[in-house]
Amino acid sequence: MKLTWLGHAAFLLENGDAQVLIDPFLSGNPAASAQADQFSPQTILLTHAHNDHVGDTVAIAKRAGSKVIATFELGTWIGTQGVEDAVGANHGGTVAFNGGTVKFVPAWHTSSYEHNGQFVAPGLPAGLVVKMGDKTIYFAGDTALFLDMQLIGEEGLDVAVLPIGDHFTMGPDDALRAVKLLHPKVVIPCHYDTFAAIEQDEEAFKQQVERQTDATCTVLKPGESIEI
Repeated sequence: MKLTWLGHAAFLLENGDAQVLIDPFLSGNPAASAQADQFSPQTILLTHAHNDHVGDTVAIAKRAGSKVIATFELGTWIGTQGVEDAVGANHGGTVAFNGGTVKFVPAWHTSSYEHNGQFVAPGLPAGLVVKMGDKTIYFAGDTALFLDMQLIGEEGLDVAVLPIGDHFTMGPDDALRAVKLLHPKVVIPCHYDTFAAIEQDEEAFKQQVERQTDATCTVLKPGESIEI
């Protein structure tokens, strides 16, 4: 299975013929490594409703016929935008898709989508525990540190994708503490350097993770991939 960072919090998972986009903020993303029209995934997974995570979801899903899986309020709103296969779920729930499953777990953040000058699709943010093949990947989404990450770690994580940007999410120090709660085999930092407010030293984070935990920290550049 291959995991590709597309910039900010956008990722592509590929396992055989199964393709999954996570939080596909590509258009208007200064860190994006690709354009929205390059992707025709069977599935799109969303952590929450902020514009820098929903991104190009509606346009991609309508063109490619993608199944969109999101938290309930966001999934319901996306279904009103002409996406035929939009599934709303909630924390603790697991939803199957082509090639795997996604379980919604808590995240500490906010969640709303700005559309035509108004905030719509309110609801709660989530993290995603994705199982494909025999691998388990945790996409934390936008979140602060919280102690129940210990429970998420009990899923047996091959990879934890964690924000380190600070300001809007946990920063490197709290992300390091998250690694100690989650016990993943591999850590991938994201949600940093897209804008001035979230600039970080990702190499310093990597050094601390590998010095203080048993995890390997893989720092990707937008467009780069890792085989899981």
